[in-house]
Amino acid sequence: MQSLRFYVYIVYTWMYAMSTSKRKPYHHGDLHDALIDLAVKALDKGGPESLTLRGLAERAGVSGMAPYRHFADKAALLAATARRGFAELRERLLRVDDPEDPSKSLVAFGVVYVRFACERPGLFRLMFGGAPPTDDDELTDDPRTVFGLIATRLADLTPPKRRRIAFVAAWSAIHGLASLMVSGRLRGPPPDAAKLAEDVGAIVVAGLLAEPAPYKARAAR
Repeated sequence: MQSLRFYVYIVYTWMYAMSTSKRKPYHHGDLHDALIDLAVKALDKGGPESLTLRGLAERAGVSGMAPYRHFADKAALLAATARRGFAELRERLLRVDDPEDPSKSLVAFGVVYVRFACERPGLFRLMFGGAPPTDDDELTDDPRTVFGLIATRLADLTPPKRRRIAFVAAWSAIHGLASLMVSGRLRGPPPDAAKLAEDVGAIVVAGLLAEPAPYKARAAR
């Protein structure tokens, strides 16, 4: 009987060791980024409402309380995930930026923007579905931000008095296209996202370069 108990103890100890060895070891500081990585993947499969800190902790192989050492709550995690999205989008835009050819840059920005939305639909919705960021504001004219970079290239093409409306027009066109692609609202056969974004961007740039007709003349037509 005693030998049987000893055998059961050995088997139990081995099974416990095997189960804990499958947990991915995270050093202090690594779990913060790992949870954001998992959140990005979870967002593309579901939505923010399906994401929980305890669920992510289980996927990461850590205790249910471990995420709270890095994020006060779910809202804090989602805010950090959105910032990650803006940082990734900014890096992609910088790769295609050509300060010597702002028209080319703006068209390329549109292609990158739409591709990003199609590749990361859940993250894209999170980035633009909530309140604008305040602590790390991406909606400033700082050229280090997504919108600041776009605004900088638009400023190279348009006079000061038209820059704000030029930004609204350009962003409305490309963000609208990205949203339509992500939601599957475009009619007809599935379009080539990059080609469509390039064509839309070319039309937007052509419109920005054209001299606008007086409002009364346009209204009289």
